Amino acid sequence: MTPRAAPVRAVPLPHWWSGPAYGLLGLPLAFVALPLYVVLPHYYATELALPLASVGALLMLVRLLDAAAEPLLGRLSDRLYQGPLRAVLWVAGGSALVQVLGLSGLFFPAVQGPQALAAWMVAGLLVTCLAHSQLVIAHQAWGVRLGGDALQRSRVVAWREGPGLIGVVTASALSVAWGAGPMLAVFALSLLAGWLALWHAPRPAAPAQRDLSAAFAWATVWQPLRQPAFRRLLAVFLCNGIASAVPAALMLFFAQDRLQATQAQIALFLVLYFVSGALSMPGWLRAVRRWALERAWLGGMLLAVACFGWTTLLGSGQIAAFAWICALSGIALGADLALPGALLARLVERQGAQGRSEGAYLGWWNLATKLNLALAAGAALPLLQWLGYSPGIQDAHALQRLAWAYALLPCALKLLAAGLLYRLLIHPSPPLHDQGVSP
Repeated sequence: MTPRAAPVRAVPLPHWWSGPAYGLLGLPLAFVALPLYVVLPHYYATELALPLASVGALLMLVRLLDAAAEPLLGRLSDRLYQGPLRAVLWVAGGSALVQVLGLSGLFFPAVQGPQALAAWMVAGLLVTCLAHSQLVIAHQAWGVRLGGDALQRSRVVAWREGPGLIGVVTASALSVAWGAGPMLAVFALSLLAGWLALWHAPRPAAPAQRDLSAAFAWATVWQPLRQPAFRRLLAVFLCNGIASAVPAALMLFFAQDRLQATQAQIALFLVLYFVSGALSMPGWLRAVRRWALERAWLGGMLLAVACFGWTTLLGSGQIAAFAWICALSGIALGADLALPGALLARLVERQGAQGRSEGAYLGWWNLATKLNLALAAGAALPLLQWLGYSPGIQDAHALQRLAWAYALLPCALKLLAAGLLYRLLIHPSPPLHDQGVSP
């Protein structure tokens, strides 16, 4: 049995503004996700006329490269946190600046022609995504190091994900109402505000001993994958994430071509979905107190299937029905945002890695997130083109296949994730033990 380090004590959060000061950076970090993963593919396929299959393949390439870097970025995070905290903050500031410049270049390309635009998109996405990943891991590691029981860990994640939902809503509204320029300006200002707020957030407890060689050892990169408890949790997270990434990649195509929705109505769908997710956070925290993290997350998965499966029956002009589906599905979103991260933070603490090598866990965790996005873009978009769908088409059979890919496939994957959660984390059979610890 491997000896464990003494757990890092929980950091007290004495002021009401402690949580928001930490969580505010989550707003711009989530803000940028919608332009990168939802708006940008549609923009390059429709406005810049790149073939849909090419956009999907290039997005998958970038996201796979970005995903491969996640464990190394987690390793870098562990090294940074072993030094003075101001080093973490200054590196975060540099990553923020790179994101602003990269996203601006993506929406205002300096080249023309299909090949040049494809190369520009790949280079811009790669630089922007790597900077975004570094800052996300550093921010998540900060929250993990605050410690606490399951409820406090859920609150820490909610403080981060709640502003994140506001960021997504803001990006949704600005991208439709004002366009790319104002959207990028708001993103830059919110990123600056979040970075400044982090300087005044609760400080993670310093490690008892600063061991740079251990924090930067190659062994720490692979250590999480050697633990059955982490592999089980990661399998559930990966399957559930793919189920969420597919409709995110296809939402604009479904709303415009299947529902014939206007830009204002599409913005309303996104606002309803993410606002419902934000408002549901307190309810999911109460569910954690009553049913524990795993069962509350299972409830969220089943609720998502029950609410979203009806989407495949919708046709042209059924705007009100889809708005209701967005609002109800958004309630289930709150569970996906708050609970998996809390499960991971608890596992890190139980494995004795809190304050020592949590970045290694977060690196693999974010690699799974990027793989979800890569598979969604790289498989769903070319599949739709192969099935006869292209943006703007009005063929009834092609639009029906679009609806199946948008709704039925994610629901099937979500049910698979729910089954994995039940079998691997709630009622493993035969009972599984990882050095006496279950996630």
